[in-house]
Amino acid sequence: MAYIQQILQNMTDQQAQQFVNIYRSRRKDPQIILLTALIGFFGVAGVQRFLVGNIGLGIVYLLTAGLCFIGTIVDVINHKKIAFDYNIKEARFVQALIAGQTGGMGSPYMG
Repeated sequence: MAYIQQILQNMTDQQAQQFVNIYRSRRKDPQIILLTALIGFFGVAGVQRFLVGNIGLGIVYLLTAGLCFIGTIVDVINHKKIAFDYNIKEARFVQALIAGQTGGMGSPYMG
């Protein structure tokens, strides 16, 4: 949350509103990552990796039953970190997108 606040402080109100609208639609809730990781124990492993853009790892999990469930267990334990890392990446992308539309407002990779 502090990272998002840092991004927003350098924006105008209109830019901040646009950022929030785009970011909310793109971010992933840690509970969704947890639920999709748990699906790996009963059905298709690797769905959580596809959701956060790790296509290669998702395919590996899919073909190896979550690396014999070890990778799936690790993802269940680390679901908050997986979601946090993805959300930071998306915040940077949205910041760069808005900066490109407005002619720039600093580096999208600040912090």
